[in-house]
Amino acid sequence: MTAARASMTGNSGGGGGDSFPPPFRAAVTALSEARLRAEVRISPLPAPRRLAPYSFALEAAVTDPEDAGTELADGRFVLLHDPEGQDSWQGTFRVVTLGRAELEPEMAQDPLLPEVTWSWLTGALEAREAGYGEPSGTVTRSSSAFFGGLGEQEPEEVLEIRASWTPAPVAPPAGGEAAPDVARHLAAWCEMLCQCAGLPPEGGDGGSVVQLPQRRGPQ
Repeated sequence: MTAARASMTGNSGGGGGDSFPPPFRAAVTALSEARLRAEVRISPLPAPRRLAPYSFALEAAVTDPEDAGTELADGRFVLLHDPEGQDSWQGTFRVVTLGRAELEPEMAQDPLLPEVTWSWLTGALEAREAGYGEPSGTVTRSSSAFFGGLGEQEPEEVLEIRASWTPAPVAPPAGGEAAPDVARHLAAWCEMLCQCAGLPPEGGDGGSVVQLPQRRGPQ
């Protein structure tokens, strides 16, 4: 599946795509051409304007392989670029993500759930040789009970992972400027989102990868 193209934003004065820095244009082109799992749907998302001079955003949904109308997980993937760099990034690009999936109640009580979820992300990045640095994030489990007019809804257990990291630049072509291969990063993040949804790793039986049972999709 090819990622959909979303709009870029930046402080370029509205001069169109040609006015964006070449490394940023190259990175966005790579994102728009990323090959993703069949269960992943990608849609354009308005990019944030205050986090960096240039940004690009996508939202993703993981669907049930047996019922494409049922969503099992969702999230958003944002690529930021500051040609001057930022100290906290230790680079000129930054990836900022959010992923969310519903859990069965018994799985929400698993004490290893946060560590396992984070390992899905780092493992997916490493498996795709998507170099990264300065990772940070949170894994949150939350429970909701419904009352009054919502009292008929079942209690909800939600897994949420927020993560950001600096994608490592790759060697540019002769005379070009370095830009990260962010297509690898998008594919890795989508793989993590699929695992949050309870799907096995693509192309195998999971091997030694820690698995959690199938989740309920967002209601």
